[in-house]
Amino acid sequence: MTDAQLWLAAIEIGAFFSLIALGMYLVVVGADFFNFAMGPYAMAAAMASSWVAINYGLALWIAMPLGIAVAVALSILTEKLVVKQVQKRSGRGELPALVAVTAVLFGIQQLAGTVFGRTPLPGQKIFDFDPISVLGATVDSSTVVLVVGTAAIFVGIGLWLNRSTSGRLLRAVGDSPDAARVLGLPVDRVRLIAFTLAGVIAAVAGLLFAPKAGVQFTSGLSWTLTAFIALVIGGTGRSWAPLIGGMVLGVVQVFAPYYFGASAAQTAILLIALVFFAFRPEGLLSRKVRV
Repeated sequence: MTDAQLWLAAIEIGAFFSLIALGMYLVVVGADFFNFAMGPYAMAAAMASSWVAINYGLALWIAMPLGIAVAVALSILTEKLVVKQVQKRSGRGELPALVAVTAVLFGIQQLAGTVFGRTPLPGQKIFDFDPISVLGATVDSSTVVLVVGTAAIFVGIGLWLNRSTSGRLLRAVGDSPDAARVLGLPVDRVRLIAFTLAGVIAAVAGLLFAPKAGVQFTSGLSWTLTAFIALVIGGTGRSWAPLIGGMVLGVVQVFAPYYFGASAAQTAILLIALVFFAFRPEGLLSRKVRV
């Protein structure tokens, strides 16, 4: 495990999945709900951006914000029209809303395939410069943007959650939504903030990762499942916990096939998920509810 290029690939994959897991984390913390449509948000943003850039020749400064807007709109609609309405009718039960969001996941995938096409699209590079060599690994512009962007987002979200009034309010509401309602806190507005930020982060994740591997309408499901496992591994105790889970999965996805064959990554990830579900369901960093 000394090949620098393999470690770089693991960091790239880990950064991507940790970003989607971070979006899930925000919804868990702010709305006490697992939003399994995060992967399709990322996919839709990347496909929308590439599709308009390729077919209409739009500049990146227009195409990428459009992709982000698509993901944010989908996230807000998921909260307003699906999660909130289903929870209201089911007595705030979580299972009916999870089933509904799963249907949203597949619905977004099919809609993206219909609108943007069913063939893979290349991602759009934000910056483009010649590859550089770092510790024996070849680093291209997409890798730099992905890694630096991931670090900046995690730092920004961590500072916002811990130092801003709205960030602390989001954590307080997520700790006990019912108590927050009794105290007159703006629970619905806080939930909307959580879903909106999650949509932005998912969109950025898709836009930053698409230049590395391309994107197709079926990508959303696998992205969601892997990001969810990253969140399970890292836990919800800290805002940077999804980064730990994402990096663990990045290492597994790169090195397991390298040493044990092409199908080893899926098997290893499944085993890791089973171990955490059985013995440490709260993840490496568990969440403490303030009272």
